[in-house]
Amino acid sequence: MEQDKSPKLRTVNKSVSAFPPNEFPKDFPFLLGKELIYLLASKGKPELEGSDWENIFANCIGAEWKPSNVGLDDVVMGNTAWGAKTVKAAKPSTQKRVRLISGRNSPVYSFGERIDTSANPELIGKLVLDIWNERVSAIREKFKHLRTVVLMKSNDLSEVCVFEFETIRYDHELYKWEWNKNNNLIGTDKKTTEHRFTWQPHGSQFTIIEDVPQKSLVIRIKQPQPLDKEEVLSALGFDKSWITIVQKNR
Repeated sequence: MEQDKSPKLRTVNKSVSAFPPNEFPKDFPFLLGKELIYLLASKGKPELEGSDWENIFANCIGAEWKPSNVGLDDVVMGNTAWGAKTVKAAKPSTQKRVRLISGRNSPVYSFGERIDTSANPELIGKLVLDIWNERVSAIREKFKHLRTVVLMKSNDLSEVCVFEFETIRYDHELYKWEWNKNNNLIGTDKKTTEHRFTWQPHGSQFTIIEDVPQKSLVIRIKQPQPLDKEEVLSALGFDKSWITIVQKNR
C-alpha cells in the first residue's frame, strides 16, 4: 500500500442560507411596496406593528410565519430563521444606528440574583448577556443560519428601510458596564467606546444598538386613498343576513 497518500473523501455540501444577507429576492421590494400600500389603504392609518411585519416579510420571501415566544425565529425558510423587528425613524434612508428592543433578560428570574444599582455592573452585565447568548444558542441548534431583519419606518410609512444582520452571541469581556443617571445599565464597546446595550432593571428590558449597514434597501411609496368602508362591503355583497343577533338574558 502506498504510504503518505491522502484519503479520498466524499464531497461535503455546505449549508447554504435562503439568500445572502441583504441580498433579498428580486421581487422583494415590489412585493413589500404592495403590502405597505394595501395596509395603508385598508387600515386608513399608518399602523404597522411587529406581528404585521413578521407576516409581511414571510409572505414577501415565500417563507413560513411562525410567531415565537423568544422572538428570534418568527420567520422560517429551510435552514434559515429570522427575528423581525420594527423601529420608527424620521428619515429611514439616512438613519445610521437603531435601538432594538430584544426581549426581557431577568437575572432575578434566571439566576436568582437581587438587582439594584449597588450591584456590581460588570457582573450584572455578564448575566444579562448570558441570558441572551443562551437564547441564541438554543435557536442555532435548530437553524444553521439565524438573522434579524429590521424595518425602519417613517411616521406615515411613505419611506422604509430594510436590512438584515446575523443574530450572534456576545462576549461580555469586550464590553464595559456601568449604571447611568437613570439607574439603567449601559454596555459600551471597550474598543470603540460606542454605546451598544441598555438594560433596565425595572421590567428587565434589554436593548441592543445596531449600526445600519450601507447595503440596505430603501423603499418609498405613494400614499393611497383609504378604502371606502361602504364600497368594500358592497363589493363583498354584504347584506343584513350575514349578522345574527343573539340576546343574552341575565
